[in-house]
Amino acid sequence: MWPILLHLFPASLYAVLWLWSLRAQPAPAGARLASVPMANVERVLLLLALVAHGLALHSSIFPGGEMRFGFSIALSLTVWLAICFYWVETLYNRLDGLRMAMLPAGALACLLTVLFPGNHVLSDANVASPMFRMHFVIAMLAYSLFMLAALHALLMALATRQLHHARFTRFLAGLPPLLTMEALLFRLIGFAFVLLTLTLITGAAFTESMFGQAFRFDHKTVFAVISWLLFGVLLAGRHFRGWRGRIALRWTLAGFITLMLAYIGSRFVIEVLLHR
Repeated sequence: MWPILLHLFPASLYAVLWLWSLRAQPAPAGARLASVPMANVERVLLLLALVAHGLALHSSIFPGGEMRFGFSIALSLTVWLAICFYWVETLYNRLDGLRMAMLPAGALACLLTVLFPGNHVLSDANVASPMFRMHFVIAMLAYSLFMLAALHALLMALATRQLHHARFTRFLAGLPPLLTMEALLFRLIGFAFVLLTLTLITGAAFTESMFGQAFRFDHKTVFAVISWLLFGVLLAGRHFRGWRGRIALRWTLAGFITLMLAYIGSRFVIEVLLHR
């Protein structure tokens, strides 16, 4: 019962903050838009939710002397890191619209961990390996940055659409200019791409030390490499061809979905659909 409460508490905080943010409704036709920035009390409550979420994740990943890491925990950890990055980013940029995507994602991730706790236990040899630990941390950071980038790209697409229809909600009215958001998007993707590259390198080094071969052509490796190629093409297209707008959104979402299939998607199939 205690582990369940640990996840329900941050889920409740995320939900309360989301409902609080709903006070910024679309203005009536012709009314002047005035977005509602994150208040100090909201910022503190979000930090409290992040701390509680982090403690809940620690209790789920390390129950006793073993390490568990099923699909729901992987997704929850990815969302938690993405919200952490978002919280820090809000200290420097106005990203009020992104709040409406991050808060429900945080609540849903906590609830999924309660519904599907998973029983995938990592071997002691893996957990004890310094290379595996490095690979694990870098991979989670890459996943979270790409998730934040994907949500950021969707927010940009929504803002662009509403701008074309001359109808802006208060949530989107407080966003930075689209060019600033676009620069932030590609900065996120650039950092995440470097981390994904390091993930592949450390994964190859770990596999070499454990199994005597640098790459094992399983589904995780294949999807991770495909995602790396997609984001690499996107960054090259941005640099050499000036890609932006819809084409950047499509490549970002394609790369992110492929990356999610590398581990979280496969564990979902194994744990939920196949019950293994």
